[in-house]
Amino acid sequence: MAFGENVTRLSLDDFYRDRSRLSDKRRSAINFDHPRAIDWKDVERVLAKFAAGGGVHIPKYDFTTHARAENGEFVKPKSLIIMDGLWLLRRPALRKLFSCRIFIHCPQHLRLLRRLGRDRVERGRDPANVRKQFLQQVVPMHDRFVAPQSRWANIVMKHPKENEISSLAQRIETLLKTN
Repeated sequence: MAFGENVTRLSLDDFYRDRSRLSDKRRSAINFDHPRAIDWKDVERVLAKFAAGGGVHIPKYDFTTHARAENGEFVKPKSLIIMDGLWLLRRPALRKLFSCRIFIHCPQHLRLLRRLGRDRVERGRDPANVRKQFLQQVVPMHDRFVAPQSRWANIVMKHPKENEISSLAQRIETLLKTN
């Protein structure tokens, strides 16, 4: 990463609700592409703790079992905290915690290709099931919950090229040096 040791990276993916108490059948019926699949109180707790300068235990989510892994990780905030996630800008309380909000538009065909690659390799899923879920859940949830968030972003990038990402990284590095 461009920022080396100065960055703490968080992913909203680690904050999915723990579904370990549910049967496999019930877990497979959950729409994980809906914002209610996230434990928002836990997200807010972690970000508030970081904002106060304290370290905090970060959960880790296992997508093969749809449960939180037993071992999370204790993380201390660094001078730059980057958090990625699909629905981070939907909640006003969370938007207030980010000094810079970036939204990246990504074309549907590219989102499908990335999901196919990730879900087959990292989650052991069947490509036909990935396509079916993409069309039935991912696309409608993206249109309803993800795409509208661009209005709350400070920076909107439309399928950014490598040079645009490098330029953004340089801007962030400059801000870090002046603060």
